[in-house]
Amino acid sequence: APWWVPPAPWLPPQEPAAIPPAVPVASPQVPVAPAAARPPQAPPPPASPPPSEVPPPPQAPLPAAPGSEEGAPAPAGALDTLDWQALEATIHACQRCGLGACRQRAVPGVGDRQPTWLIVGEAPGEEEDRQGEPFVGRAGHLLDRMLTALALRRGQGVYIANVLKCRPPRNRNPQPQEIAQCTPYLWRQIALLQPRIILALGRFAAQTLLAEGGCLPPQELAATPLGRLRGRVFTARLGTRTVPVVVSYHPAYLLRNPADKAKAWADLCLAAQTLESSVLSSTG
Repeated sequence: APWWVPPAPWLPPQEPAAIPPAVPVASPQVPVAPAAARPPQAPPPPASPPPSEVPPPPQAPLPAAPGSEEGAPAPAGALDTLDWQALEATIHACQRCGLGACRQRAVPGVGDRQPTWLIVGEAPGEEEDRQGEPFVGRAGHLLDRMLTALALRRGQGVYIANVLKCRPPRNRNPQPQEIAQCTPYLWRQIALLQPRIILALGRFAAQTLLAEGGCLPPQELAATPLGRLRGRVFTARLGTRTVPVVVSYHPAYLLRNPADKAKAWADLCLAAQTLESSVLSSTG
């Protein structure tokens, strides 16, 4: 079965042997000429401010999408009839929150549009904002290795999306109003994709999907750490469909905390076993 594939390619390696500290070597002292013997030096020119402190030229705000206004709720009802082409065009033109004015590219999602797996992250990062595709940086490379360990790959039975379609400045956490404006796009994507299982990666993805699916009250989700949400299967009612949801750590978190990769592997195995069980029960 595919979930028995050894997780060695992406689990943390063994601790390397300790390297003894280097023995300091005394450097020979170079005599310094007396101050009187030194030739006078001209004062240095005034330093220019670093580029990061030079204010950028003002930019005109991007035009708002037709019929929209800043801060207005996303037209969930209007999205219900959109096909893929119209939905992605609407996402690329979206100006319903402040993120639309500071992004480089919107990031709707990528992958198989008739998938078995839907993987939902939190928000685009710097590389995603530049390329317009989710999970393309170091976290994306780790996600690809995680999928390979399950005999999966992006674009083949897998679709990848984020809760937010635009990058928050400096990769800060998504704000509640930004999530509220953007999630109708995710709900329409789920309705079009009809995945058989959803893997929620990260706290904001888990809270958003589980709250919308009626799995736990939003107040309880906000007070529950991610570690207590993972390791079990939730049944989420998303639109007209019921979908199993498994929560796990975001790959960016795993890069900072490699010891938790074993827990993430267990979550992937749980999701694969849940999917296999649903297939057996439907064919039983």
